[in-house]
Amino acid sequence: MVLLAMALLHAYLWFRLVRSTTRPGRTRRRLTVVLTVLAVLPVAALLLRRTLPLAAATPLDWLAYTWLGTAFYLFLVLLVLEPVRLLLGRRSRLAPEATPAAEVPAVAGPGAGAPAVEVPEAAVPPVPDPSRRLFLARGLAVTAGAVALGTAGTGVYLANAAPVVRRVPVTLRGLDPALDGLRIVTFSDGHLSATYGGRRFERLVETVNAQRPDVVAIVGDLVDGDVDELGREAAPLADLVSEQGVFFVTGNHEYFVDTTAWLRHLPTLGVDVLRNERVAIRRGTATVDLAGIDDRTAASSGLAGHGADLDAALDGRDDGVPVVLLAHQPVMVEQAQAAGVDLQLSGHTHGGQLWPFDYAIRLDQPSVEGLSRHGDTQLYVTSGAGYWGPPMRIGARPEITVVELRAPEA
Repeated sequence: MVLLAMALLHAYLWFRLVRSTTRPGRTRRRLTVVLTVLAVLPVAALLLRRTLPLAAATPLDWLAYTWLGTAFYLFLVLLVLEPVRLLLGRRSRLAPEATPAAEVPAVAGPGAGAPAVEVPEAAVPPVPDPSRRLFLARGLAVTAGAVALGTAGTGVYLANAAPVVRRVPVTLRGLDPALDGLRIVTFSDGHLSATYGGRRFERLVETVNAQRPDVVAIVGDLVDGDVDELGREAAPLADLVSEQGVFFVTGNHEYFVDTTAWLRHLPTLGVDVLRNERVAIRRGTATVDLAGIDDRTAASSGLAGHGADLDAALDGRDDGVPVVLLAHQPVMVEQAQAAGVDLQLSGHTHGGQLWPFDYAIRLDQPSVEGLSRHGDTQLYVTSGAGYWGPPMRIGARPEITVVELRAPEA
């Protein structure tokens, strides 16, 4: 399916950017070769990711996935311009020029010696003007290229800029006033990889620490590679400072790599992994439960004992104590609502990452980003700190969220 989609995308781009803008010859052949190479790059990056060392994968991934994002916006802009192309294409058909009567072909009348009948100008069929069509195609191609490059360039800048800090007050029923103002600093979807890490991830950790968190919650999709590749990139996690701990739950991408190795490595960095379990967050005698479950794809990973089990995470808890659930995918809020969870923190969606993908995400998830209510359960979906695939974000800034728990007013 991926190969078919890539082939169709680039076939359309070739037709509009190469065939329609050039005449047969050397230029067309050269542009065809260039577009073919660009089409192969994302496929090569995907297939070779597990075999290439990180140093070799980094430039390939940057080039391949940046092109993929640019190609996507080229496709969108060209699609939007299709009605313009069709409309102007009709007008570009050249009407016959006014021709002197002496030059207009005559048709003999019905009788001998009858005067010649001039053929009306409108009766001459219009003939397409190839030069005008070429000019139109090139103009639309340049327009699409400028818009796509501008959009992709903006997306690359925003994706790699400092994350925004969002402060979200959430009132929990039954929360002890002693816990009022408790700060849970959460982020998701770091997607440490060949194209994301290093100083950008260090800056993320510094920003988290600057919020003076009581709890740090990392809600999945932290890595896109194995420990031996990305161990150094994940090292800044050891610098996280939190009053009551740093907690992590798996996302679906943790099951694309050596899951077991990461679940062993994270505790060495001071990160506690919650796997269908909960811990008590305390201030004096006041408590709030923090629960975490495996990603919903864990059961199909083939790893024994892995799978989202909310019942196990909540088993034996005091119903009078509020519970905050860490679950990578927002869709788990259906189970959370049925189980009486007060607040669920999730990621997974990237806030759409590349507009207009947020509309497609709504077909699978109940929320793309922000705070929403589902019965008595509140759900906050963070738009994520990193990216997956194209190293760009359009319509969804990288984010760190400070969830401030509030006790209900007396």
